[in-house]
Amino acid sequence: MHKRRLGRTEHQSSVAILGGAVFASDSPETAEIFFHEALEAGINHLDIAPGYGLAERAVGPHLSKVREKIFIAEKTGEVEKSWAKKRLDKTLTRLQVDHLDLYQAHGVTSIEELDKRSEAFEVILDAKEQGLTRFIGITGHDLGAPKAHLEAIHRYDIDTVMLPIYPRVWADPIYRADTEKLISECADRDVGVMAIKAAAWRPWGKRQPDAMSWYEPQRTKAGIERGVKFALSTPGVHCFCTPSDLHTARLAIESARDFISLTKNEHATVTEEARDDEIIFPLSENAIPWGKGIGGSQPLGGK
Repeated sequence: MHKRRLGRTEHQSSVAILGGAVFASDSPETAEIFFHEALEAGINHLDIAPGYGLAERAVGPHLSKVREKIFIAEKTGEVEKSWAKKRLDKTLTRLQVDHLDLYQAHGVTSIEELDKRSEAFEVILDAKEQGLTRFIGITGHDLGAPKAHLEAIHRYDIDTVMLPIYPRVWADPIYRADTEKLISECADRDVGVMAIKAAAWRPWGKRQPDAMSWYEPQRTKAGIERGVKFALSTPGVHCFCTPSDLHTARLAIESARDFISLTKNEHATVTEEARDDEIIFPLSENAIPWGKGIGGSQPLGGK
């Protein structure tokens, strides 16, 4: 697995980050196979959150034996200080660790939402001061994420950002301009940049979901590989987070292992080819209930 330096964290991160949402419906027993499969593929970075169903409880029992080999990135979506503190304590207990490597404000996609997270950021900053996390960051899953994250790195001493980068969203001129401005500032400040939604295709619309994802992912190996290459070839992006759907995640990891960067012209061509696709945002209009009817890091159709 290729590795890249994740900004000033100095972590040599595998270009594929294991997305913990894939374990949302798992037990420790059912999570074990894919968790170790991902590590054996060369992944050394886990991204997980309390909102990912049973994921923390499913993965936690497996972390102690590999703690020195894996960078643990966690998240909080809390607003109030007291709840944020309780959530952090519960996260550390569930993961069975005494500290995190990265603690992120989760799902911040507007300046208004950033304002609401001021108390949560107090907890995040205190956690760093107390040694409960080594680094801090911010994530967001919608069109307003780049602007919100740019403001956040001006307000706080943030080490990483995580936001959507996939061909169709890159074809949106406003989103692209906002993201390029953010990435430029991140480069100046040596802030790590992580992509999400690399394998995204379109909203489910009226189609029946058959993958554990609130949007419809690319359905072919070639489509997933194209999305992974695109995200990792976007200037300033260090790595990407694997999808919540098991089948898609496996193909994304395979694509990351075989990664060869797109040229500037190839990157532009992929962007243009995606221009007529439906965009998966905004979440408020296009997202189905997360993981509806499907779950677990087991093959679709059974445990």
